Amino acid sequence: MRKVKLGRCGLEVSEICLGSMTWGTQNTLEEGHAQIDMALDRGVNFIDTAEMYPVNPVLPETVGRTEEIIGEWFARTGRRDEVIIATKITGAGSKATRDGAPISRASITECVEASLKRLKTDVIDLYQFHWPNRGSYHFRQQWAYDPSKQDRAETLAHMEEALDTLQTLVQEGKLRHFGLSNETAWGTAEWLRLAEAKGAPRVQSIQNEYSLLCRLYDLDLAELGVNEDVTLLAYSPLANGLLSGKYAGDVTPEGTRRARSATLGGRVTPFVWEAVSAYMGIANAHGLDPVQMAIAFVMARPYPVIPIIGATSLAQLDTVLGAAEVTLGQEVLEDIAAARMAYPMPF
Repeated sequence: MRKVKLGRCGLEVSEICLGSMTWGTQNTLEEGHAQIDMALDRGVNFIDTAEMYPVNPVLPETVGRTEEIIGEWFARTGRRDEVIIATKITGAGSKATRDGAPISRASITECVEASLKRLKTDVIDLYQFHWPNRGSYHFRQQWAYDPSKQDRAETLAHMEEALDTLQTLVQEGKLRHFGLSNETAWGTAEWLRLAEAKGAPRVQSIQNEYSLLCRLYDLDLAELGVNEDVTLLAYSPLANGLLSGKYAGDVTPEGTRRARSATLGGRVTPFVWEAVSAYMGIANAHGLDPVQMAIAFVMARPYPVIPIIGATSLAQLDTVLGAAEVTLGQEVLEDIAAARMAYPMPF
């Protein structure tokens, strides 16, 4: 598998990142370890997790369990040096995680120590803010997004404090690099500006949702990514399984994510099925696996991007990893562009 640069930090990571958010709920420790083994055998060296994982649902009693599963794999195999590990601190408002406490100097320091312990490692390669304290338009919040109540001075003071804290942790050897998640173009630009002014850790990546069905990033953030060398870590590139074709209307296979979350986090709308059908039709017309077509599309975007893929079985993981061998032809891309215009923003 091809290796690509992450931001401007010098790290070379696999062109596909292995996501882990089902390990500890939908997947057991043994299944999580088997996924890591397969992914590394196929050339993946990049794993993403978070303090709040696993999800579906996020519960106080399971918070941190996914990091523990990865840490136990490191301890069992002794292969920590073969992996670039990324994790996240939860933003404000998640009652299951630190009772909803915001990101602050104290919580960053506390959470880094906790993640290091669970991961059984001395250093985190990429430390990400899961979402900004001030809120954002992600997680289907774009329909009522209103930034007019934000306090700019408070936001900038928080950013400066956070950057100072991250700098200390980098100097202590506990963190290597910094990334964002579920951020906006303005927010990312301010983090970059302040980091440059202070000589603090620079934003290397932004982990936002991106798929054939969710293309908000293609606008202002894409321009920022190109000009500032910020890599998109695209989560939910299969739109929580919608782009696999396994769901249709009321069809919900047992054991799937939709069996745990009926709307797939707000992605199931009256408009989504026609869009999904259009993309299934394109894959079928060109003899492509729809999963691999969806992942290959993300990988081919004209800005720095790495899809984060997830699976609940080794068979699913094998299919997704196969996207690294798929190149979409011009006719496929033209058909995708037409489908997007016909079915824009289905959720």
